[in-house]
Amino acid sequence: MTNAADALERVERRIRGYDKRRATVAYSGGVDSSVALAAAVRALGSDAVTAVTAVSPSLPRGELDGARRIARDLGVGHRVIRTHEVERDAYAKNDTMRCFHCKTELYATIERIAELCADDTVVLTGANADDAIERRPGLRAGEPFAVRSPLLEEGVDKATVRAIARGLGLGVADKPALACLSSRVAFGIRITPELLERIDRAERAVRALGFEQVRVRHFGETASIEVEPSRVAALLGHAGLPAVVAELRIAGWREVEVAADGYRPGRMDLTLLEVTGGSVAVADSRSSP
Repeated sequence: MTNAADALERVERRIRGYDKRRATVAYSGGVDSSVALAAAVRALGSDAVTAVTAVSPSLPRGELDGARRIARDLGVGHRVIRTHEVERDAYAKNDTMRCFHCKTELYATIERIAELCADDTVVLTGANADDAIERRPGLRAGEPFAVRSPLLEEGVDKATVRAIARGLGLGVADKPALACLSSRVAFGIRITPELLERIDRAERAVRALGFEQVRVRHFGETASIEVEPSRVAALLGHAGLPAVVAELRIAGWREVEVAADGYRPGRMDLTLLEVTGGSVAVADSRSSP
């Protein structure tokens, strides 16, 4: 992790170096896009920056409200746009290029809104240097639209992004990592709005037990629950877990697992080792992607 103040100064300088008077920030409300938004405001002024949040069935419920609060605190205009990636067959079939098709839909929608993508405007994302290490096909989708990622371009990693957010007093500094609901679905299983809503309800049920970092992974008839690694034991011993498991089973999952190693980013790139023998199974470190 580099010095947060120095990193923020570099990012601001990078944004000014795009030689555009205005910026439109693809803004989810997570810590990365919030820092990109704040840096754009510092570099260009709040009147020259617009935050754009895409709403679709893949956005977890409640995220839009949080995004609105941060945008309001930063004093920027905030546009909410509807995207239709779930209706695209290339996206819905859920292969390894799903994120590419999602971002293509997002940037194409922004491009169609003239005031968000005018000649004097640069479109920014919150991608950071850690994203370049992982398999992120969505990064490629921005190239035809001249989208820029100042955090990534300046080599700012996730830890530094969080440090910048703390220094700026952003309320999302310690917010758990955000990802679209489709990222919970095993590759090859078709994405539908109904499935995404089911996953969203399941995650909200687990969060209601007092857990913040939550994923409910969908493997067809099996659901795998992930929480912070340090809190797996607390979930397994929680008096409310049996009721949540029953709720998930009623929702359509025959088997419900708790991943013993907890939440791991990018887990769906691995293979789930199915664990049977009961309504609640504890998956070992090999068994949860």
